[in-house]
Amino acid sequence: MDEPPLDIGDERGEALLSRAATPPWRLTAVVVIASACVMALELAIQRIVAPYVGTSVYTWTIVIGVVLAGTSVGNYLGGRVATCWPSSATLGAVLVGGALAALSVLAIDVLSAFTSVDGINRQTLPLIVGLGGLVIVLCLLPSTILGMVSPIAAHLALQDLDHTGSTIGRLYAAGAVGSIAGTFAAGFILISWFGTHAVVWGVSVLLLALGAPLLLAKRRLWLAPLAAGVTIVSLLAFRQGWLDGPCTRETNYYCIIVRDTTYNQKPVRMLILDRLIHSYSSLDDPTALAYGYERTYAQATAYQAARQNGPLRALFVGGGGYTFPRYMEAVYPDSQLDVIEIDPGVTEIAYQMLGLDHGSKINSYNEDARTFLDQTPTAQYDLIYGDAFNDYSVPYHLTTVGFNERVRAWLAEDGLYVVNIIDGPYGRFLRAYVHTLQQTFAHVYPVFSIEAWQRSSRTTIVIVASQQPLDEKTLQETAPDLSGEMLSPAETAALLTEGQVVTLTDRYAPVDQLLLPVFLDQIRP
Repeated sequence: MDEPPLDIGDERGEALLSRAATPPWRLTAVVVIASACVMALELAIQRIVAPYVGTSVYTWTIVIGVVLAGTSVGNYLGGRVATCWPSSATLGAVLVGGALAALSVLAIDVLSAFTSVDGINRQTLPLIVGLGGLVIVLCLLPSTILGMVSPIAAHLALQDLDHTGSTIGRLYAAGAVGSIAGTFAAGFILISWFGTHAVVWGVSVLLLALGAPLLLAKRRLWLAPLAAGVTIVSLLAFRQGWLDGPCTRETNYYCIIVRDTTYNQKPVRMLILDRLIHSYSSLDDPTALAYGYERTYAQATAYQAARQNGPLRALFVGGGGYTFPRYMEAVYPDSQLDVIEIDPGVTEIAYQMLGLDHGSKINSYNEDARTFLDQTPTAQYDLIYGDAFNDYSVPYHLTTVGFNERVRAWLAEDGLYVVNIIDGPYGRFLRAYVHTLQQTFAHVYPVFSIEAWQRSSRTTIVIVASQQPLDEKTLQETAPDLSGEMLSPAETAALLTEGQVVTLTDRYAPVDQLLLPVFLDQIRP
């Protein structure tokens, strides 16, 4: 039977005309760009929530899970919409809706009320509740709307049933290419160059530019004033700093925040990396140490200096605010001080804002500590300080037997490896870490700056490891506080019997799982 004449006024005729008017290359481009925008948003959101809830494997898990859930729901809804309203205008409306939904991510300061975060990143709700709620609100709507794009585009691209497979396959491949491009562009270029808030704004503008011509195909006169308005608002946003976000500087590693505050009634500069206050630096007095673990480091340094004939050689795994390297340079001016800081942005901030003098003799190496120490040793250090563990976000490859062996290779025979970790009342990570150190070092001494650490939800613990036993007499003379807070070998052995102990290796290092009680802010009753 012949097809009836096409009635342009009926719904079927409108759909056929719309399909014919949208060339396949344009639909492919829409899918590529929309997929790239989803991945750019996913990366940007993960960085945006970091100052509020930190960054860890759990953060990534929730962000990725919510985006996948939203995309799945969007795919289903997009298929239904494509069946009921198959037109380019529908596709344009979805893209414009995606642009507005992406823009809602910039309401992070209001939405962060889910986490009850105050000015110094403390929380009254369990972190997992705040993180889950915040990510769902930020991610679910834009990922759902943008998930509708591919099914609608696929429906419009189908010209005949004989080419269904190749058409759908082409669009799936295009979406994958777009996702890859968006991931690499955001991860390696856009976020560090422009900042996450600017990336979100750019994604919104790009989706709007993609969708408006499709939505307003019959009202093209509206496009010029719309483009002019978006351009003016964008220029104002950049000029007025509306897109700067809370970070002093964003890098590929951290949201770096520097604030002036007081500590013990003295003015200091506070460095925050993501959500953790990493250091307090006195610009006037580099010997002022705010944190208890830094004072423990000072005691260990005094002990080693008393035993050392000549200048100290020290290596720092993690620079942060460069507080302790500055302290050592002031107190032990003849020392050789080398810092491994993975983020060059942190080093630059230390020079620009945290009192690190450009004439300093402190040497910085901006690379991962594991790759640095994997080299053939070029020095034997009297002290190696570990300060790279950030809250419950721990680079697991710096906790293993393999890494400890590389530390030992760079450490003098009578040298000390002094590292700080954070754990909670269950001590699961603490036991694993001490036990792992014992596989490499003959003597391992946990040091607690507070007596009631098992009643605290989160405690910083310093651990001293060495091949030779510490000299008790010298320790009491030069570092009495360290001597009083250090567990004896018998106490350390008893600590390891309080629960399960695992050996952390390069193939098995469940650090995030060991720290899960800390992540959940659980307190032992």
